Amino acid sequence: MKTLACIAAAATLLALSAPASAQFAKPEDAIKYRQSAFSVMVVHFGRVGAMANGKAPFDAKAAAENAAVVAEMAKLPWAAFGPGTGEGKSKAMAEIWTEQAKFKEGADKLVAESAKLEAAAKTGNLDALKTAFAATAGTCKSCHDSFRNK
Repeated sequence: MKTLACIAAAATLLALSAPASAQFAKPEDAIKYRQSAFSVMVVHFGRVGAMANGKAPFDAKAAAENAAVVAEMAKLPWAAFGPGTGEGKSKAMAEIWTEQAKFKEGADKLVAESAKLEAAAKTGNLDALKTAFAATAGTCKSCHDSFRNK
């Protein structure tokens, strides 16, 4: 019984340590995964943006909850930009794969700015939220301008 438990634990650790891109059976699976991650992020980012832009009443608790989702989701889609995932139903530009360093820099910046957004939202200060939201939105726009087809 102990041997079986050890084998199961070792298999689990091995699976968790494998790159996320290896978890996609087909390029379409990776595309669907990253699009889903971005979709969830956009919904929650929009909720924060509505408060930051005065289109919805400021609710500190809701802002913090939504910003936390944005910060977590910002970490997820990047592993799904593996080889062969630029084809099909995707708005990803070829530059993602030809300018990988620049793309990774943009991804890292979004993760960092999203963490700052989460921290600002936790303060309950609307002005801090507005500043962090604008910086995060600028990061999104910069990456979209460089790596996303219209």
